[in-house]
Amino acid sequence: MPNDLLEIGQLIGESPCFLAEVRKLPRVAQCDASVLIAGETGTGKELCAKAIHSLSPRSGGCFTPLNCGAVPVDLLENELFGHERGAFTGAALARTGLIHETQGGTLFLDEIDCLPSAAQVKLLRLLQEKEYRPLGSGKMRQADIRVIAATNVDLQEALNQGRLRRDLYYRLNIFSLTLPPLRERLQDIPLLARHFLAKYSTRFCKSVKDFAVDAMKKLLLHPWPGNVRELEHVVERATALTNEPVIQAADIDLPHTTDGHVPESFQEAKARMIAQFERTYVQGLLLTHQGNITRAAEAAQKNRRAFWELIRKHRIDAHSFRCVPQVNQGIHAPSPGQNYPGNFPRGNVAR
Repeated sequence: MPNDLLEIGQLIGESPCFLAEVRKLPRVAQCDASVLIAGETGTGKELCAKAIHSLSPRSGGCFTPLNCGAVPVDLLENELFGHERGAFTGAALARTGLIHETQGGTLFLDEIDCLPSAAQVKLLRLLQEKEYRPLGSGKMRQADIRVIAATNVDLQEALNQGRLRRDLYYRLNIFSLTLPPLRERLQDIPLLARHFLAKYSTRFCKSVKDFAVDAMKKLLLHPWPGNVRELEHVVERATALTNEPVIQAADIDLPHTTDGHVPESFQEAKARMIAQFERTYVQGLLLTHQGNITRAAEAAQKNRRAFWELIRKHRIDAHSFRCVPQVNQGIHAPSPGQNYPGNFPRGNVAR
């Protein structure tokens, strides 16, 4: 495991579905191409983008995040591209946009589906030609940036509804990552909870050391619609309010009670775990064989058509595993019969 990867302290976990995505980061970081990160709100998309930036040749430049859904539509183009003096009423002074300010670094565009159509066209030109035009300017400017985009919506639905241009999608989706929700990473909840407990115990100058068994059970039974971000806030609140060295179940304040939680049936749990294993296993083989479906199928000892059906079943983008340089990162996909978490040390990668 390279030392640079160990510096990504905010990424914590060991679940197979999570590690299947995180294992791509060092190699993706070395390729100066666009990345599209999908995942529900709170799964850690910005942290993932920061990790790519910190592992890339652009790490000496700045990392600039912009939430496209948090900026008024009529101001988004100005925020990105800037404007010349007199470009519109009230533009008494010229203003450089985030693209200019991020020269040599990485621009992270969250909620990319909220970007207006006109801005999407300009962004597409930026990605294709590495140039852009500030509002009111008659000259094109060169841009030396890497763009990482993220979305928390179903991409196919966004494309069908016209919220995201298909040509922009294909240009952004050179590399794709999909971060799993916390409900699919149950084994990571204790790791994450204890990480946040240590963080906020130090911040609040408290000596809170661990969780009681009932408290941890309560965390494990919660569905976590807000994912890792929600878990962090729950642990922060519990740490701030307790006066005991161990967090008790009563200290865990959740918006929905889990006392009446009905566990999955055996068949439901089995089906979910099989689906999780299949997806992780297929992704691992594609990573090992750089997206070559034929070789991956041979390694799995399955015919190519059956292996392709697994790819389609789990909506895996085989193209994203292609043309990834074999940088010696000390990270390897599993061979048939090998269990995760593989070469990752416990507690050093996830969120």
